[in-house]
Amino acid sequence: MPLCYNIIMDIQQLKYFLAVAREGSVSRAAAYLYITQPSLTRQMQNLEKETGRQLFVRGGRRMRLTESGELLFKRAEEIVELFDKTEKELMRPYGEIGGEIFIGGGETRAMKMITDLAADIREKYPSVRFHLHSGDMADVCERLDKGLADFGLIIEPAELDKYEYVRLPVDDVWGVMMRRDDPLAAKDCVTREDLAGVPLLRSRHSRDRSAVSKWIRGIPDAKIAATYNLLYNASLMTESGIGKAVCIDGIVNTEGSGLCFKPLYPAVTSGIYVAWKKNQVFSKAASIFLRELLSRYSVLNEVGQ
Repeated sequence: MPLCYNIIMDIQQLKYFLAVAREGSVSRAAAYLYITQPSLTRQMQNLEKETGRQLFVRGGRRMRLTESGELLFKRAEEIVELFDKTEKELMRPYGEIGGEIFIGGGETRAMKMITDLAADIREKYPSVRFHLHSGDMADVCERLDKGLADFGLIIEPAELDKYEYVRLPVDDVWGVMMRRDDPLAAKDCVTREDLAGVPLLRSRHSRDRSAVSKWIRGIPDAKIAATYNLLYNASLMTESGIGKAVCIDGIVNTEGSGLCFKPLYPAVTSGIYVAWKKNQVFSKAASIFLRELLSRYSVLNEVGQ
């Protein structure tokens, strides 16, 4: 019988499973959940029976997820998060102007425009709450597609055909973050020839078809020492001397630190968009955000569809 016919899981059962997976122990998870250990053990046994799969490898001090357990863990996180989001929206008193707004975004200075907008909305509607999730573009788009985020802040290059969107009136500037004691730190900008044979840290967002990726491919004897998706971690690698980070300006504050930023030459910039799913059914709070967003920025450019 297909697996889907055997699954009769409920949300509470999934929450129990997530707790056991995160704690790595039934006893610790039971204490966290304020239920008895035998009861939680039965819940996990029933879940494995219902799915027809072994979910945990038992033995030693810590329980580990099997391959099936890893898959269920990822899906359970998404299901529970979407359920909680929906529950919050439905439990909002009828007619009350408030609610939850979920926004995903990559690392960009343009997030300040979103937080300023959020502050203005909160001033008008104190019952509105914002939830920000940081991630790379693949993560942000996945959350949009699955309904876990109402809006996504997306940096070029991006496939926007399946979304509606508005372009923000700002571009991100690409450059190189390096140590202040580096010989290149004395320059106003960095050329491809400056980086010939130099170990580089490359953002996972700078995909093959991006402008910065083309710029990097033009470096003679280009050497990628590491990749990153969060620039703070890349800044630590830069401080340690692993390489110079090709990155966006303004994400890491280098003032007073041992690091500095130099723009690329020829210059490379990326446009920034706020996107949402086509035909999206918004909560009242998300509708307010969209209205304010379009009022503030759609006059600067056409809304994409």
